[in-house]
Amino acid sequence: MSAAPRRTSANSAPTTTTAVESVTISAVGDTDLGNTPVLPSDPTAYLQPVKAALQGPIVFANFEGTMTNATTSKCAPTSTNCYAFRNPPSDAQVLRSIGFTVINSANNHSHDYGSQGAADTTAALASAGLVQAGLPGQIGTVSDGTTKVAFVDFAPYSNTNNMLDFAIAKSLILQAKSEANLVVVYMHAGAEGSNADHVSGSEETYVGEDRGNAKTFAHAAIDDGADLVIASGPHVLRGMEEYGGHLIAYSLGNFCGYENFSTSGTLSLSGILTVTLNSNGVLTAGHFTSLLLTGAGQPTIDSSGAAARFVNQLSSTDFGASGVSILPSGQISVPAPAS
Repeated sequence: MSAAPRRTSANSAPTTTTAVESVTISAVGDTDLGNTPVLPSDPTAYLQPVKAALQGPIVFANFEGTMTNATTSKCAPTSTNCYAFRNPPSDAQVLRSIGFTVINSANNHSHDYGSQGAADTTAALASAGLVQAGLPGQIGTVSDGTTKVAFVDFAPYSNTNNMLDFAIAKSLILQAKSEANLVVVYMHAGAEGSNADHVSGSEETYVGEDRGNAKTFAHAAIDDGADLVIASGPHVLRGMEEYGGHLIAYSLGNFCGYENFSTSGTLSLSGILTVTLNSNGVLTAGHFTSLLLTGAGQPTIDSSGAAARFVNQLSSTDFGASGVSILPSGQISVPAPAS
C-alpha cells in the first residue's frame, strides 16, 4: 500500500502497555459448500485452487449455513422461496485444512435448522479448532504471535450480535477492546443481488427485512474502537473506503457457493483481502487477490484482475476521495485521511 500519512482515532490504541507485533489477516466473503444432499464429492478438492492464497496466521470466512445432521429446518414443507442450508459437520475440518482459522455465524442462515443446527455448528467448529464469532454476546479471539485479535461479528438479527442495536454493538466492541490488542468488526449487511453493489448510505431492505445501514454502522464501529471493518451479505462485491485512518471493505462477495449462489455477471467476481495492521490498528500493507467463481461456484485465482477493477470502480463512485484503490499488482493504496 502507499505510505501516505495517517491519522488514527484516539480509541484505537491497544488496551495494554505490552508491546505487540503487527498482525496479518486474510478474509473472504460468503462461503457455502452446498446443501445436503447436493454437495461436492470432494470439498477439499473443490477449494484446492485457492488454498495457497489462504495460508496465513489468521484467515476469516462467513459460513453461510449450518453444519448439522438435523432435519427440521425453518422452511415450511411447501415453501418455494425459503432457503435453508445444511452441510455435514465434517466440513469444519475441510475449512480448517484449507487454511481458515475464524468463522462467522452472524448471518441469516446460522439458524436455518433451529437451535439444534446452531449448536451442532458450534460443536463442529470447536472440534476442528476453528474460532467462532457472531452468536449473541459471542466474541471470537485469536492470536498471531504476541498480538491478540478479537472478531466482533454482526448481522441484523436478534439471534446474532444485532447490528440494528447500536448500544449493544458499542458495548461488544468496547468489551473486545478490553480483551484484545486489535479489533476486527464484521457485518452481514445490505440488500442482495447484482443490483446491490453500491453502498447506499441509507437503511437497506431485502425481502421485507431491515438489513441495516452499512455505512453508518461501519463508521460507528470504527468510532467505537474497531481497527478494521469487513463485510459480506449482498452476494456481490462492494467498494472499500478509508475512514478515520482505518479500512472498511463493504462486501467481499461470495467466496464459494456449490450449486447455491448465482454466478452470472458481476456475481461471479470475488476476492481475498489480506491486510497487515500495526500495533495501533493502522493498515501498513494490503493486497486484494481477484477470484472468479466458475462451474458450480468454485473459486479460482483470476490473473485478469476483473474483481479488483470492479471494486475500484465502486470505491471511486461511492466514496470519491476516501475510496481505496487496488493497483494492478493487487496492492492496496489507501488515501491519506482527511485532516
